[in-house]
Amino acid sequence: MKRLIKKIGGLFLDIIETVVLALAIFVIIYLFLLQPHQVRGNSMYPNFHNNEYLLTDKLSYRLGEPGRGDVVVFKAPKNKEYDYIKRIIGLPGEEIEIRSGKLYINDKLLDESYLPAEYTTSGGSFWREGLEAPVPKGQYFVMGDNRSHSSDSREWGTVPLENIIGKAWLRYWPFNKLGLVREAKY
Repeated sequence: MKRLIKKIGGLFLDIIETVVLALAIFVIIYLFLLQPHQVRGNSMYPNFHNNEYLLTDKLSYRLGEPGRGDVVVFKAPKNKEYDYIKRIIGLPGEEIEIRSGKLYINDKLLDESYLPAEYTTSGGSFWREGLEAPVPKGQYFVMGDNRSHSSDSREWGTVPLENIIGKAWLRYWPFNKLGLVREAKY
């Protein structure tokens, strides 16, 4: 009987050990490497749709800088309890201008081949049409792909690097759209 109790106790300890190890691995991955996020709303349409799920790479920007075209997840400027997903358009030190429905960076038209041809970009209450202004050091100018239905840097300004959680890396839901998030090429 003592032997049976000892075996059951050993089995129980093995199970607890396995569960604790699995939880520790999960917490490390979640805190430092990857985090799931849900796309809410249509601000990134047609490239991302409402209720899609993404894994956000939290390590890349610890090792390097965000780049133009990266799809990033960051703390919402007006309510840090929410996360937004947008595309980086302007980098620190660049001059951004919205002119005649198009985006110009350092006075050069930005080719946004990932957007439908009929999409135009209008100014907002913060970054108005015709305003040519620099992106501050350590900040990023972000926009949703669905320009007419996105609250972004045009409305509330640039995003500080420290508010960026990470880079959208993998779309995992719905399964028929499973795949890596492709970077825009300019």
